[in-house]
Amino acid sequence: MKKPATPSTATHRPTPASGGGHGQLGSGEYRPDVVFTWVEDLPPPKIVEQRRNYESRPCPRCQQPAPRDKVFTRQVHDVGDLASGRPHELQITHSQHYCSGCRKYFNADLSDVAPPHGHYTHRVMALAVRLVVEDGLPYRSASWTLWRDHRVFVPFATIQNWVEAGGKKSH
Repeated sequence: MKKPATPSTATHRPTPASGGGHGQLGSGEYRPDVVFTWVEDLPPPKIVEQRRNYESRPCPRCQQPAPRDKVFTRQVHDVGDLASGRPHELQITHSQHYCSGCRKYFNADLSDVAPPHGHYTHRVMALAVRLVVEDGLPYRSASWTLWRDHRVFVPFATIQNWVEAGGKKSH
């Protein structure tokens, strides 16, 4: 499906009842969130850099020191910032090491941040699964809630995969 040429975001238009557009809400006033129709229209993420770049790490197989061979950067989506309205993107610079004894390559451990080959942090995954399993939200509503409340966009099918992989959703 082709993206229309017209703007696809709905913006809040200031009215006298909403404070005249001075950026302040009065008591009991509501300002609707911006609605996005296309993923491409989402605001650019705030880049948060982390480093896991080591000169040497012990080999996970033989525990011998393995020198750094290469350096890579991995990007994962994290819970965003409501104040700025922008999602957070973790850019993790990490080292790859080569063990000459085992003749194997391995990366610096990032398992505390995200699963191997994952695009989202453990924090985002746990939050998404909790919205469905504990709060009972449908997958689409959970996806919208993650964006509205935490500024992280997760497709509803991805949330469904996470929930079903945990075997916790009962029909």
